[in-house]
Amino acid sequence: MDKLIKLIVPETHNGVRLDVFMAESCDFTRSFGQKLIQEQLVKINQKAENKPGKLLKNGQVIEFVIPEPKAAIPKAEDLPLEIIYQDPDLLVLNKPRGLSVHPGAGRSSGTLVNALLHHIQDLSGIGGVLRPGIVHRLDKDTSGIMLVAKNDKTHTALSQQFAQRLVKKEYLALVEGKPKAARFSIEAPLGRNKTDRKKFGISPTGKPATTGVELVKEYPGFTLLRILPETGRTHQIRVHLAAQGLPIVGDSTYGKSKNPFSLSGQFLHAEKLTFIHPNTKDVMSFRAELPEELADIIKKLESTAF
Repeated sequence: MDKLIKLIVPETHNGVRLDVFMAESCDFTRSFGQKLIQEQLVKINQKAENKPGKLLKNGQVIEFVIPEPKAAIPKAEDLPLEIIYQDPDLLVLNKPRGLSVHPGAGRSSGTLVNALLHHIQDLSGIGGVLRPGIVHRLDKDTSGIMLVAKNDKTHTALSQQFAQRLVKKEYLALVEGKPKAARFSIEAPLGRNKTDRKKFGISPTGKPATTGVELVKEYPGFTLLRILPETGRTHQIRVHLAAQGLPIVGDSTYGKSKNPFSLSGQFLHAEKLTFIHPNTKDVMSFRAELPEELADIIKKLESTAF
């Protein structure tokens, strides 16, 4: 949303340049102020002013609008993609660890969207310029199966399947500690952290969230779990497991800052995804093996040589 600013020139700034006064009053650069002035977005006593060097007088009223920043359109980049399946309506890929799904604050390149724009010419536009074709997402350091829509009709249909919990997702997570049962469910509402807006936590006023958990194998001090999330809240699996005293290995946000494997980012892998094809109505299921970095950790645990 555009932001309207209204300032009154104090006696201390009598005779000061307009662009200088704006920059000092609003904590932005003179060049940015000059741009606003030249675009005739600034008024002095309700009269448009287009001269950055205009000298001000005590008591004058300065009004201007700071336009809402527009997101830059992502550029296509020739980044490698492991596409598992593709047809005229959708594609399924195996996202690597460390790859952000879409551009965000301070990040305009090197994302899955940049790669998709290079490899695929007919992505759905429903997600907007920053998220073309993106139906769901995985955290940057979470690897595995992702579904991408190539037209708006498919995007809408797949989004409805996710909303109606018809899409079945299975993850593998290596956690520290041992669960109290071989199979259990975690039901706890999630909300954004009040002091750190990038984090989430269990909150009585949050959105409902349910995570199914199954034990795959136990190791000394660690457990490999299969995770069956019924809802898809941001950071849901990571927060739910941490709340059970089972932080995911490598998750420095919700778990321990260090791990014996020197793993950067959480050991969380989207192993399997099952959905109904919106056009053919076939039930489709895809699986992705653990990436080498995570598979090596399992090998070390199997040999206990770590």
